[in-house]
Amino acid sequence: MKDMPNLDNDCFQVPTTDSVFRDQSSTHKPRILLLYGSLRQRSFSRLVVAEAARLLEAMGAEPRIFHADGLPLPDSEDASHPKVQELRDLVTWSEGMVWCSPERHGAMTGIMKAQIDWIPLSLGAVRPTQGKTLAVMQVCGGSQSFNAVNQLRVLGRWMRMLTIPNQSSVPKAFLEFDENDRMKASGFYDRIVDVMEELVKFTLLTRDRSDYLTDRYSERKESAEELMKRVNQRSL
Repeated sequence: MKDMPNLDNDCFQVPTTDSVFRDQSSTHKPRILLLYGSLRQRSFSRLVVAEAARLLEAMGAEPRIFHADGLPLPDSEDASHPKVQELRDLVTWSEGMVWCSPERHGAMTGIMKAQIDWIPLSLGAVRPTQGKTLAVMQVCGGSQSFNAVNQLRVLGRWMRMLTIPNQSSVPKAFLEFDENDRMKASGFYDRIVDVMEELVKFTLLTRDRSDYLTDRYSERKESAEELMKRVNQRSL
């Protein structure tokens, strides 16, 4: 360590396998929150999320879908609004999330973004999204595109989430559902199965280790410096 004088040796840690897997694995069902980005009566992002929830349940997870009807625009109401509290409680409860948005004007919808904007990076001492898994999906009215999922990935990174590699984009979504609003058999359906399977695997792998995986040298150093300031400050 002598050739790295900028390092704070007290805060520097060497990652080890034992440290990653030191905690015993939880036995409860993986808790997955699903958000969708449309309030239309026949919302295809909602229908995709409903299919995803069925798959998650079949894979042994516990899915819950948040319905954004009545959610106010960000900052137009206080955070004590019942729909905001409902969303935040579900985010805190969850261990992983699914975000599915229609693509509108080449981007995710405002409804999708509003839900994410109501989720804070921290609630007191708790960071409700940090270290949790995320799967991103989108539905398209026309040909297949990936603009919305790409934006959702940026937001997932900003919210400090572990976004899984796989993703789903369903083109011409109005052709992919039958009269009972169930998704037809297709390669697009198979991809959603793939995404949910991968999400459950990553959630099982990381949910008991998220605190360790997101523990940062810079934050340990900052916390130590703040502690020293408090301990060494003169009495007023």
